[in-house]
Parts: sequence; structure tokens; C-alpha cells
Amino acid sequence: MDLAFLQPLYERRGPYASVYVDTSRHTQDTPHERHLTAQAVARELASQGADEATCEAVRAAVDGLQHSGEPHGRAIFAHDGEVVLDPSLARPPLRETTAVWAPLPHVSPLLNLLGEDPTCLVVYVSRRGADLELRSALGSSHAGEVVGSQWPLHRTSSSDWSERHFQLAVENTWERNAAEVAREAAACLEEMRADLLILVGEDRDRRTVRDALPQAVRECTVEASHGAGSRLLDGEVEDLRATHERQRAEADLGRFLAARGRDPQGGAGAVEGVPALVEAAREHRIDELLVHPDGPDGHRQIWIGEEPDQLAVRRSDLRILGEQHAWAARADDALLRSAVAAGTPAVSVEPALEDDSPVLPIGGLGALLRWS
Repeated sequence: MDLAFLQPLYERRGPYASVYVDTSRHTQDTPHERHLTAQAVARELASQGADEATCEAVRAAVDGLQHSGEPHGRAIFAHDGEVVLDPSLARPPLRETTAVWAPLPHVSPLLNLLGEDPTCLVVYVSRRGADLELRSALGSSHAGEVVGSQWPLHRTSSSDWSERHFQLAVENTWERNAAEVAREAAACLEEMRADLLILVGEDRDRRTVRDALPQAVRECTVEASHGAGSRLLDGEVEDLRATHERQRAEADLGRFLAARGRDPQGGAGAVEGVPALVEAAREHRIDELLVHPDGPDGHRQIWIGEEPDQLAVRRSDLRILGEQHAWAARADDALLRSAVAAGTPAVSVEPALEDDSPVLPIGGLGALLRWS
């Protein structure tokens, strides 16, 4: 997951209120229940030491979800009387509502609640061109259209020479249109930084467009079996996104497991465990952070300074590093703050594991390194 969207949370020093609200249940009593939830959240934050202005800002934000049509939920991060960030969630929180007041925003649940969130470009292909739609966990939006050659487009059943010539022109028109759709889809995929391209349409039209795509784009392209008018298409698109998310998590975990063994020079391409991760974060060596949300190391307390790379297992270590101020923070949230500052991606490995699998990385936190 690209963590750049979290940057506003670290432009000011905490503490922060972090609230996760489930909006997946809708009943006749929902508005009243949300109102009561808003009040309960404000009281909970106050009991943890949050200031009155921030409690009120969160109460108002949760209360504002009374008539929300969001299918899953919302995360709310507030500081100094202001909601700084409130992303929609791709799946409901495990518990209906949680509220935390801490030196750092509690962002680690987002890795699962937003998911890897593969953004996909859905291309509705026809012989006349295509409509492009960008989809993510946060919704969908129109991404453009391709209007190809309009003549000739329909084949005939006649076998005389003139009609065979006409059919050849039809084939050429289809191929030109497909090539134009492929060019536009590849350009849009790159511009929007989408992870997956899904082709929707008749079998032959999909195949023709896919064959015209650059090889690198073909490798992240799948075809939907349902057409644009099918009521089953939306479900299939979400299944394809979920499959892509799982496969990407499996690939990341596989790279981690292969890299954590020592190389012939005695180094390692990956580390796990809080002490090793803290050291790697301080040295700006983390290339990708791997998190299992249920791992015990995420809850472990470490010490942080004002800068994202000021982390230590012991408070005294920060003083050695020259930092005079220190705050206790969760290891996962501290490492994620460091990752955001360094432009480092993070991934939840949970989709790659079976229910009875051991927690990997050990302790639930690991990293691929830039160098050994």
C-alpha cells in the first residue's frame, strides 16, 4: 500500500484521536444509534485524556455519519480540535467502534480495513471503442472513453468478392479500434497508477484488445466473464480485485521469506522483530514494511522522538541519539510513521495466510531491506 495519503497526519505533532466506525449495519434505528455512538466515543476519548475540542470534533464527525450510505465504515483522525483525515473503509472494522488517544495516530488497522486496495481500471470494450472506469475500495469514477473508427463495423454473410473485401475492411476496423483502446488503456493505467486492468466485453473484442496491449500491461490484465449489462459484473470485479490483493500479498511474503535467510556475505535481505526493525528504520534501510495486524509485536511499546526516524527500544537510547524528548508509542504505528516519511510502502500479509497459519513475519512485523 502506498502510504502517501497519510502524510497530513504527520505534519503536526500529536497526540491524536483515532476512531474506527462501522457503518455496515443499517436499520430503522441507525441514526439514533450513531448519535449514541458519537457521544460514547467522545466520552471514551475524554477518559483517555483527549482535550475537549478534539472530543467535540470527533463527536460531530461520528454524528455526521447518521445518514451515511457508506457500505463499510470510516476512520477518523483528529488533532487539536480538527479532523485531519477521515478515509472511507473497504471493509468493516472487527469491532463496531474503537477510539484511541495516543502520541501517534493509530493507523495500522488501515492496512487491513483499506486492504491493499488494488486500484483497477475497468475497460468496457466494444467494436466502436471503449469506456474506461477507475475503481478502488473508495468507489468508482469515469476515466475517459475511446471512440474508434465507426465504419465499417458489421460483417456480412455474402461470399462474393466485394463482400469479402468489405469483411476484410471490417476486420481492419476492429483491429484499429482495439489498438487504440489498448494504447489508451495502457496510458491511463500508468497515469492513474492503477494495479489491475479488467477487460469487459465480448470474448473476441476482449482478446483483440488484450493482444494489442504492451507485454508489461498484459501481465496485470484479467478478463471478466460477465458483460457490461450483467448484474453479476460488480461482484466479479470485486472478486478479481480480492484475488489480485491476495496474490500480491503472497508474492511480498514469499520475497520476505526468501530474503530473511543470510546471504554468503553474512548479510540479510530482510529482518523481523522490533529491535532489528527499529535499527533498520533509523538507518533508512526499509524497502517495504510487512505487517500482520494480529501479531504481538505491533502492540509492543517503543520510544519515539519528534522526527520519524527517531525510534528506540529503550528511552535512554533516544538520549544517546541526541533527542531530548521521548514518547511511548506502539511499534507498528511508529514504524508506519517512519515509512510514510521515507516514502516506503507497507503491506498486510494477512490475505496471504490461511486461518491456521503461524503469524508471519515472526511477531507480526518484518521488512525487506534496501541493502544488507
